[in-house]
Amino acid sequence: MEFASLIYETDGPVAWVTLNRPDRHNAFDATLAEEIQGIWRQLRYDDSIRAVVLTGAGDKAFCTGIDRNWSVPQPPSPFMIDDPGMLLGPKTADLWKPVIAAVNGMACGGAFYLLGEVETIVAADHATFFDPHTTYGMAACYEPILLYGQLPWGELCRLALMGNHERMSAARAHQIGFVQDVVPLDELRAVAGRIAHAVASQPAAAVEGTLRSLWAARQMARAQALAMAPHLVTLGNTPEAMAEGQAAFVSGRRIQPHVR
Repeated sequence: MEFASLIYETDGPVAWVTLNRPDRHNAFDATLAEEIQGIWRQLRYDDSIRAVVLTGAGDKAFCTGIDRNWSVPQPPSPFMIDDPGMLLGPKTADLWKPVIAAVNGMACGGAFYLLGEVETIVAADHATFFDPHTTYGMAACYEPILLYGQLPWGELCRLALMGNHERMSAARAHQIGFVQDVVPLDELRAVAGRIAHAVASQPAAAVEGTLRSLWAARQMARAQALAMAPHLVTLGNTPEAMAEGQAAFVSGRRIQPHVR
């Protein structure tokens, strides 16, 4: 696949999706938004890919939100809005394969359309997180809603309300559980790849069923999520997945777990 604003690579069962506008700090425009939505939609049909790593080109920014040179036409009615950020997320695109974010610098504003729909975040030690909306006279709405559940309430409020007055460091993001690993930049790709390959090595149906359960727990009331659980167990515990897992067990090869 060839793209104007993205780099797409595969490493066995792991796909690497790189936002490739480093001269614009990987801000998204119409082309990038359409291309990344297309990738997520296409990956639903590719059974050879079992996990995805999402990152940005360069070492300055993962993504700085919408490109301010892009003017998005809006419907005349105040009851309707065209938000191009809603094209970015893998879950919104109905992709239920695990996505690991490798944050290689600034992540702000519209970057949270992406980070709000990934499963785990690895950050370079110089990465920062902030939302400039309020500073520029705009309400941050989609971003904090998408991040709800990933940050403690007070931290989410600080991120959404402080605008350009404060940035969350990678160390602080790790301390509060928003980021799961903080590593030197030159180790970022290796660590994100290790996680992705570990997840991808397991039966796909079991992983995807577990993923749907996790998101049901995050997005639904507890009773609703529990009501879905029996169906997800049935869908995820396929004979093929069980056989793949049993074959791994009887092979005698034991996994040496990474301890963090």
